[in-house]
Amino acid sequence: MKLGIGIGWRPEIADEVEALAGIDWVEAVAENLCADHLPDSLVRLRERGVTVVPHGVALGLGGADRPDPGRLAALAARAELLGTPLVTEHIAFVRAGGPLTASPRLEAGHLLPVPRTWDALDVLCENVRIAQDSLPVPLALENIAALISWPGEELTEGQFLAELVERTGVRLLIDVANLHTNHVNLGQDPAKALDELPVEAIAYVHVAGGVEKNGVWHDTHAHPVSAPVLEVLAELRSRVDPPGVLLERDDAFPPGAELAGELDAIRATLRRAATVRVPAAAGERTGTAAPAPADGRAAAEPEPVPAGTRDRTAVAQTALLSALVAGTPAPEGFDHRRLRVQSRALAAKRADVVAKVAPELPEILGDGYRAAFLAYAGSRPMSGGYRRDALDFAEHVLIAGGPADPAARRRLTYWWQDRSGARPPGRTTRLVRAARAVLVGK
Repeated sequence: MKLGIGIGWRPEIADEVEALAGIDWVEAVAENLCADHLPDSLVRLRERGVTVVPHGVALGLGGADRPDPGRLAALAARAELLGTPLVTEHIAFVRAGGPLTASPRLEAGHLLPVPRTWDALDVLCENVRIAQDSLPVPLALENIAALISWPGEELTEGQFLAELVERTGVRLLIDVANLHTNHVNLGQDPAKALDELPVEAIAYVHVAGGVEKNGVWHDTHAHPVSAPVLEVLAELRSRVDPPGVLLERDDAFPPGAELAGELDAIRATLRRAATVRVPAAAGERTGTAAPAPADGRAAAEPEPVPAGTRDRTAVAQTALLSALVAGTPAPEGFDHRRLRVQSRALAAKRADVVAKVAPELPEILGDGYRAAFLAYAGSRPMSGGYRRDALDFAEHVLIAGGPADPAARRRLTYWWQDRSGARPPGRTTRLVRAARAVLVGK
């Protein structure tokens, strides 16, 4: 399956994506698509023969729980709607707690790394098989960027991915920006990871930008692709010709001409690296292993996860996530400074996403929105989605007596009431509240 050169489709740059020359395919965040209706831009792209691949972010296949059937069904529905040749997700956990630990459910709001241990691998493989059996097309999984590493890891990233592919037949989505991120943050050599992982299982490649602050690389997807990331792409291309390469951008979107320039840089990197071959060192993978099954499913009957493995994984992940989002003590063996960096990053991401999901909140609260939300996030973990988080934050502000400005307080009250009731307000109620908001604003 040859995909070619693609770009991440986002509503904010839909027009620019449609206007770009030489785009063979696009990738859309699965959870941002309605299950029964596509945005007009994606409809037009599909009519032009552009492949659309749904990219999931919420399954949490690396988590201790088995995949949620509802989330799997939703991803499958989007695959059917798009007529896609595959779907993709991440090797990560995104929530913890719940029945396995008899503790409140916690949501990370972001992708967190799984420990590269045999226990975590056993759980991940079983979760992947469950997902594969529920999806109508093959599944590919992405390596993630990390600010923190787990103590006591037993496998390198390349070894972990190789074992995952061998056991499940899953395809790989290799993000070269994430390999660079982990090189800066965790000291992991991208070339070694590429030597160890099964490059023949790669379905496609992500390329994205980031920024370094105080010795930490932040995988922002909001900055231009850097030269070191293109160097990792060249390393990968010297080993294998990937079926597809995609540019990701999620924020601070530049003009279409700049996106086109980044795509040209990716194409040029692939051309230059195509003639280079890196000899494999003794004991390293040569790229000649048998490819994963064409349907992305494991050939052999899997062994069940040993008793207690999910429980141990649940306890470890809950302890880490609780330290990151609820201020509990850091688990033993973790770098406390890095945990603080990760904790701040999670809170900042929550603030940014809530501002997009509920743009009225920063409008009502003005310059005080971000500081107020970060103070709220520091002691109140997210237990549901971002829309629930927005409502809970607004309720918290109101209970605390804010905002100080009476007009802003009334506007926030009306906003919260409109969205928190058992059923949406009727047309008359909405018109009355809108009129009040206009009068209050004068």
